[in-house]
Amino acid sequence: METAHKNQIIEGVIWKQLLIFFFPIVLGTFFQQLYNTVDTVIVGRFVGKEALASVGGSAGQLVNLVVGFFTGLTSGAAVVVSQFWGAKDRKNIEKSIHTAYAFSIAAGLLITVLGMLLTPVFLRWMNTPEGLMPGSILYLRIYYGGILFTFIFNTGSSILRATGDSRRPLYYLIVCCILNIVLDILFVLLCGLGIAGVSIATVLSQAVSACLVTRALTRADKESGLRLRLQDLHFARGILRSQLYIGVPTGLQSTMYSISNIIIQATLNRFGTDTVAAWAAFWKLDAIYWMISSAFGIAVTTFVGQNYGALKYQRIKKSVWVCAGMQVVSSLVLSVVMVVFRAPLLGIFTTDRQVLEIGFMMILILTPFYAVFTPVEVLSGALRGIGDVMIPTVITICGVCVLRIIWVMTAVPLRHEVSTIMVGYPVTWLLSGIAFIVYYACRMRGFGKNR
Repeated sequence: METAHKNQIIEGVIWKQLLIFFFPIVLGTFFQQLYNTVDTVIVGRFVGKEALASVGGSAGQLVNLVVGFFTGLTSGAAVVVSQFWGAKDRKNIEKSIHTAYAFSIAAGLLITVLGMLLTPVFLRWMNTPEGLMPGSILYLRIYYGGILFTFIFNTGSSILRATGDSRRPLYYLIVCCILNIVLDILFVLLCGLGIAGVSIATVLSQAVSACLVTRALTRADKESGLRLRLQDLHFARGILRSQLYIGVPTGLQSTMYSISNIIIQATLNRFGTDTVAAWAAFWKLDAIYWMISSAFGIAVTTFVGQNYGALKYQRIKKSVWVCAGMQVVSSLVLSVVMVVFRAPLLGIFTTDRQVLEIGFMMILILTPFYAVFTPVEVLSGALRGIGDVMIPTVITICGVCVLRIIWVMTAVPLRHEVSTIMVGYPVTWLLSGIAFIVYYACRMRGFGKNR
């Protein structure tokens, strides 16, 4: 048990501990992403490109919007727990996990109702092609029907990772990903349920993952303060306020990414089904980078949070630059792999020649610039770990959302091509990264000297 033994996050070799913590997170994120990737592969190969566009187009963006916002909210709980864990404050650890769980259940039930009712409205706002509407509505309504399980799993996983345990969430995701694949094959290939089959398989798999992580917390060591007692779920007002103070701005950051992507999706929808299908396929490959990037962000947030609670400020600064270097290297390697192997990678999702050509263009424009996003992910994660979220949220809203919308509204009408839309991504990554570097340098000047 971590409270009884040496806490390597606050005492071990930084690069080694970051990697030990990082790899289970990135593998876990990979298997979580594999839920929807398997869905798109199966519907794209065995149901058709219209089904691929229905699951991976506007519907996928809406799922990302909601899940991304709630994942941001859970980061508030993770930061609070990690700081109390670093300070070995058992009483507040206990309050934090029960408050976070109660909030996830309340939010999950609310989103289920709203998602069921408003799905058609949101899809129409996004200019979803009429032929894709029935499939997209069906997929989303089933998905939202089980979104409570997604929220519970994300909350439980965030709590475990905040204490330095990134392995068990990985194990649970591996089990449930395998289950999802089996259920996809059963429902789609054997039962012929199509889009409904992949969405039901995803919901059932996520339900299993939620049960596993909850079971782990209910059996945790009582002395650590980490044990979850379902009968004791409640909202501790001060703790909830702290979690929301960090979580809401972080959720808004995630939402800004999703909103800008939804606006871009709405613009891409005007180019027809082939473009939508190509974007859906590329999006799944692109997710490989984002899961690596987000894993570095989660790792540095937990690392900084625990060291902040333990009052180890110089260790915080060093860990940020070590993490940034790791992300730059991994980004460059992935960029090369994506460009060189673009044909076989996109061929996993579709064999349609026109769809593949559009997808190749997207890869060649976007992937070479992955590394410039590093400051946005790592520096915002580090700032979140010390509880600084307001200015990073403003930078994200301006850099990622506002600038991207301005780009779509000004550049695309001048040159009405899919490539013009794509160029907006690396431009906004670069500008946002510069802003984060400037703010981080100012914020960390003299950090910890008066503490």
